[in-house]
Amino acid sequence: MTSSFDYDAVVIGAGPNGLAAAITLAQASCSVLVLEGKATVGGGTRSAEITLPGFVHDICSAIHPLAASSPFFETLPLEEHGLEWVFPSASTAHPLDGGEAVIVERSLYKTAASLGRDGKNYRRLFKPIVNHWRDLMVDSLGPAPLPPRHPLTITRFGLRALWPAQRLAQLLFRDERARAVFAGMAGHSMMPLEKTLTAAFGIMLAGSAHAVGWPLPRGGSQCIANALAAHLSALGGEIVTGHCVEDFAALPSARAYLFDVTPRQLLKIAQNELPSGYQRALQRFRYGAGVFKIDWALDGPIPWRSTEVARAATVHVGGTMTEIAAAERAVWQGQHPERPFVLLAQQSLFDETRAPQGKHTGWAYCHVPSGSEVDMAAAIEKQVERFAPGFRDLILARQPHTAVQMEQYNPNYVGGDINGGVQDIWQQFTRPAIRRIPYSTPNPRIFICSSSTPPGGGVHGMCGYHAAQAALSRLQ
Repeated sequence: MTSSFDYDAVVIGAGPNGLAAAITLAQASCSVLVLEGKATVGGGTRSAEITLPGFVHDICSAIHPLAASSPFFETLPLEEHGLEWVFPSASTAHPLDGGEAVIVERSLYKTAASLGRDGKNYRRLFKPIVNHWRDLMVDSLGPAPLPPRHPLTITRFGLRALWPAQRLAQLLFRDERARAVFAGMAGHSMMPLEKTLTAAFGIMLAGSAHAVGWPLPRGGSQCIANALAAHLSALGGEIVTGHCVEDFAALPSARAYLFDVTPRQLLKIAQNELPSGYQRALQRFRYGAGVFKIDWALDGPIPWRSTEVARAATVHVGGTMTEIAAAERAVWQGQHPERPFVLLAQQSLFDETRAPQGKHTGWAYCHVPSGSEVDMAAAIEKQVERFAPGFRDLILARQPHTAVQMEQYNPNYVGGDINGGVQDIWQQFTRPAIRRIPYSTPNPRIFICSSSTPPGGGVHGMCGYHAAQAALSRLQ
């Protein structure tokens, strides 16, 4: 397809969305070059030995229900390129004080049965989601703002999803167990649970726990990026790592440029290529809370009071719904909660490649105000110790990353925001700016394919896929 240009398309950034965009273009017989600033591909799916030799840690994402549900990823032969999913018997666990825990099983009915008098409403809430999961994924991860392919399914989801998570939980559930579980799911939104649309995160994540499970890739999240990169190479695409793009003028000539970056970075790189009105729209883009991330090399498995917690790779550590809501509200108000809501993964229980024999890894983060430089390691470890006495005695080494350090590691994490921008009711459908095709810009050769476009954060590749489709409509 290339004529007088070096390439049909140049993709800047080799995260899951950048690689998905490049694969989509290569599948359409376009010549594609991917430029990545780091020494390895991956973006939010990198893994490395960052504590002690032999301990493999996921530097950002760890558990991947959306990758396992991605309508695009499921069309790719990633298993042929070494990607192997590991599915724990339980999707997630939520420990509570007193030594008990709620286990979110793969089975919706088994989970509902464990919730006592709230089981009936739990089953009613999630049964339609589970039964129509594939249809829901097609529309919820689809290209905004096109009409949905399955309007009944998406409408049924939307009627509940628009609610504030805390209010919906109070309406549907009477006991703390069900409320706490739903709050833990909704806490992934990185917003106060009193905000509209936070219920969407709770419904989507709990639904995925029953519909597909919460898997991890054997060998580390890096294996997802490696498989995508290998497939792109098999299609004839080129990848150059260690090439940091700072000036649009220095890029090879191409008919289209797709940026797996946030609006702030796009403005820095390509400001002279974009009209002033669009620049102002990107400058108004809002970034959310940051994260404080910590990895541990451990001398043994985490000693949870409830041994059932060891059945899940993902653990929501935060106690009751009231506690989780208070922690997330404090972050939104610029404070560092004394008892943060902690998202924890214990991958080495299910993947022996992550640590030396007899040893284990731990992965955790909590939300903090944007741009925070506060070390939350002690607060996180205190929360874990609360439900797993003796945990701190097992720590052989730790590697913390403040929100500022997260951005230094990956410029897409502005202020430590791993979601590529706030995903509230106002910005979920207008990211990064109000346009009929949000992946496009006023410059017909420039597109955005990052999580700052619909459908937003998560390792699913759909932002890249849809951006590439938008670019192809102009290339072909």
